[in-house]
Amino acid sequence: MPDIATMQKLLDTIFPGLMGVRLTELAPERVVAHMEVRPDLCTAGGILHGGAYMAFADTLGAVGTIVNLSEGKRTTTTDSSTKFIAGARVGTTVTGTSVALHRGRTTQVWQTTITNADGKLCAVVTQTQLVLD
Repeated sequence: MPDIATMQKLLDTIFPGLMGVRLTELAPERVVAHMEVRPDLCTAGGILHGGAYMAFADTLGAVGTIVNLSEGKRTTTTDSSTKFIAGARVGTTVTGTSVALHRGRTTQVWQTTITNADGKLCAVVTQTQLVLD
């Protein structure tokens, strides 16, 4: 299992790094991260863009799957469903908590809750990750 520093170093070099995703907890059944709500991640109204919520959650589910992969395996998202509940304002930080609902041999299912700085639920994302050779 990769440690949190190794995984963060990988994320920093790809899209999640551009978004500012910062891992704070990494375990086989749970991944937690924070992301600052910057103006470039927002809608015109200064609220975190729906696509940013989705990309944040997709990152956490993928990281959780990677932590569980056997040597030589890789993963890709095959399905994702997002329920938007509340907004997060520019200048605040959101927290994403992703938990494994299923960790199988060929698929994994992760559910991510995203909360705003006040702890209010903003979005729930459920995704399926395919495990590939």
